Amino acid sequence: MSNSKTIPGLNARLDRLVYHRGGSSLPLDKPHAFVYFITIENASDQTVKLLGRKWVIEQADGQRQVIEGDKIVGEIPRLAPGESFSYNSYHVTGTNARVVGSFHGTDESGERIHVVLSPFEMIIPAGDTPA
Repeated sequence: MSNSKTIPGLNARLDRLVYHRGGSSLPLDKPHAFVYFITIENASDQTVKLLGRKWVIEQADGQRQVIEGDKIVGEIPRLAPGESFSYNSYHVTGTNARVVGSFHGTDESGERIHVVLSPFEMIIPAGDTPA
């Protein structure tokens, strides 16, 4: 992100985090699913295009996973002033984890921009451990 800028008024927020114990539908080593709902809001005076995202997931067992990719759930959102983009996705895990995320793209003049999502915790409910 060192070669990109933030734009005042361009914000990302976690709207909701839902825990789901997947049972047989998830791998034995990662039986816990967290579905997250995120909104990116453009309250700036510039149009932006969001080209991708980067997540750093720090697991309680010390492992760190970096997920980077083009697009956001298969889309390249273009947000004019006053517009927002909402989506949901999920992550499966075997431990509690802390997530740090950001989105990157360009402003209307083609300069690189980024917006950071405040870190959030994926905490497995007490007593819900793998069988």
